[in-house]
Order: sequence, then structure tokens, then C-alpha cells
Amino acid sequence: MRAFLIVLDSVGIGEAPDAADYGDTGANTLGHLSAAAGGLRVPTLQRLGLGNIPALLPLGIPITGCPPAAQPAASFGALRERSQGKDTTTGHWEMAGLLLEHGFALFPKGPPSFPAELIDAFERRTGRRTIGNKAANGLAIIDELGPQQLREGAWIVYTSGDSVFQIAAHEGTIPLPELYRGCAVARELCDPYRVGRVIARPYVGAPGAFRRTENRRDFSYPLPGLTILDRLSAHGVPTVTVGKLDDVFAQRGITESIHVENNADAQTALLTLAAARPGPLFVFANLIDFDMLYGHRRDAPGYATALERTDAFMADLLPRLGSDDVLIITADHGNDPTFKGSDHTREYVPLLVYRTGRPGQSLGIRDGFYDIAASVAAFCGLQPLPHGTSFL
Repeated sequence: MRAFLIVLDSVGIGEAPDAADYGDTGANTLGHLSAAAGGLRVPTLQRLGLGNIPALLPLGIPITGCPPAAQPAASFGALRERSQGKDTTTGHWEMAGLLLEHGFALFPKGPPSFPAELIDAFERRTGRRTIGNKAANGLAIIDELGPQQLREGAWIVYTSGDSVFQIAAHEGTIPLPELYRGCAVARELCDPYRVGRVIARPYVGAPGAFRRTENRRDFSYPLPGLTILDRLSAHGVPTVTVGKLDDVFAQRGITESIHVENNADAQTALLTLAAARPGPLFVFANLIDFDMLYGHRRDAPGYATALERTDAFMADLLPRLGSDDVLIITADHGNDPTFKGSDHTREYVPLLVYRTGRPGQSLGIRDGFYDIAASVAAFCGLQPLPHGTSFL
């Protein structure tokens, strides 16, 4: 018995009931990007039932190129997030069984964004001064301040619409070990402010041609309770994370981590695990490119192409699953590439549940991402969790 949970990072499917509270009225990642791209070619996801989900939603928009399947191969539904927030940490923690009734701290656009006492302590502890200290697009700010960093060796510090303290550093000016140590200092200093993540954002290149590297690291706020990873590992079920989730869960409850920073490497790891790793097993994977490369950059055609490549991966994955396995496909939030700004969007997320040889059925709208953790717990024989209802 193996459970595979694959998170299509930011692939939302329509504005949540509380979208107005986040300034996200009208957002619909899948509906809008598919129309903007002239239609999606995702035959495997279509066969599983992705196109059946919009009809469940109050304001559902059909997915262009992905019509409803007459007999879906997977059960299908949508998840509504109950925690406050619309970021990576909040979404993944809730699907792992936690409820954040009080969201993480957000900071003004600035400058300055961060309090003076936080910046002063960070500069004093790290021995370098900071520049930036405002909300910014991660690529734009290194284009703007990278030349100054090369001259002066200062940290580039910035935030976004999420609860993040981001530190950009040219690898030739501030070596990676020092960047990671600086992030560890920032993590300690940011805890009292309830900052969701401190993120290392290394880059290389010369002015006019800077590019970020895949040496990013996330430093998470301390988890406030036990997750499905903790419970499974304590129960003797091996847990494997793929992608950035070891950072998101602060390495807790994880038997093995395959840390990669792109879809292709994550998909290769998943295919290998499915073919070669027997059960019992829980695999929790994040496919980051949709969010990092296309959602934030408001690139609908690129987003569509990434989904089509992932559809081909799904076609390779399904035959590797056994009759006792379950595959759950979902997302952690939205990031509509046709929407204003460059931040995440508060949306319902899709839910597909595939078990070989079992016909699909409607799972409806689930009230909480934590129904995923409840379902994995039931599948693996654990006691019911504090939050959520199993859909298996």
C-alpha cells in the first residue's frame, strides 16, 4: 500500500468564497490560463476528471481544451482552504493536517517593509548591511540592486504579498554557506514576528544578465502541531518528500528527502519511486515550476506548456501504480497568470483521487485541505486526525 500526494504548485481552479478578503475576486488560474493559451492539451488529466471539477463550483469556469469526461478514471472534487493565507506554507501545512486560525504576518510594500529593530538585529548579527527592504518581484530587485550588491557586499532583503523575509545574494559575492547562515539568523529573528518563511535567493551572472540558481532554500516557521508526516513516521510508515517540502516541513517527520527545485527532476524522482519502491510508503511531492516560473511572472502560455508536460508525466506514472496504491493530485493555492500584480491568488484547488481499476465519482467541494491528511491517515490505518474527513 502506497500513497502518492502530488501538489501542482499554484494550480487553482476558481476564486474561493473569501477571495474578496485577499483582493482576489475573479481569480481562476486554470480557467483563465487555459483560455489565454488557446486551450490545454492534457488528455491524461482530462481522462482522470480534471474537466469535471468546474461544474462543482459556484463560479466555475470551464477549462478550455479539457472538457468533462463521461466516465472519469479518478474521483474528482475541489478543496476549500480554511486557514488564513494563500501561500506555500499555509497550503501544505493544512493538507498535512494543520489548521492555522491566525495567519502569518504580512508586511507593507515599503520601503521600509520590515521593522527597523528586525533589520538592525539582522545586520548586527550577520556583519553586513541591508539594501532593498521593500516588497518586490524577485527578478526585478536583483536587476535593480544586484550591481550595488556586487560593489558593496550588502544583503538584498525584500518581501512580497506572502509572509516572507527573502534574502538575495550573488554567489560570487556572498558564498552560499554564508547566505544560509544569514538565513538561519533571520529565521530566529523572524519567529517573534510570525514570518512564514525566510527564503535564500542566490543568483549569479553580471549586471544585465543576472539569473537565479536552484540553490534556493526555505527556512520555515516552527510547525505548531503534528502533521501527517509526523504521525506516519511514528507509525512506522516511511515518508518521502520530493521537491522543496523538506524545507516547508522543517525536516520533521520525513524519512527521506529528495530535494529538487524544478518539475523535471521531481517527476523523474517520482517515476523512480513508483517503479522501484515497495510499500508501505507515503510520497509527498511538490511541482514548483507552475508557481515559480509562470504564475508569478504572469506567463500564461508558459504555464500551459508546463501543465501539458506534466500531463505526459502523469501518463507515464499511472501504469506504475499498483492496485493497492492511491494517487492524490491537488494544489496549495492559486496564482492566476492573467490576474493583476504578481502574487498568489486565494482559490479553490482541484482534487483528483486515482486508484487503479476503480471508477471515479464526485467528491464534491471539501471543506478544508486537511481532508487530504485525514484520507491518507485512514488509508494507512491510523487513528482519525483532529481535523478533516476522509474521502477514501
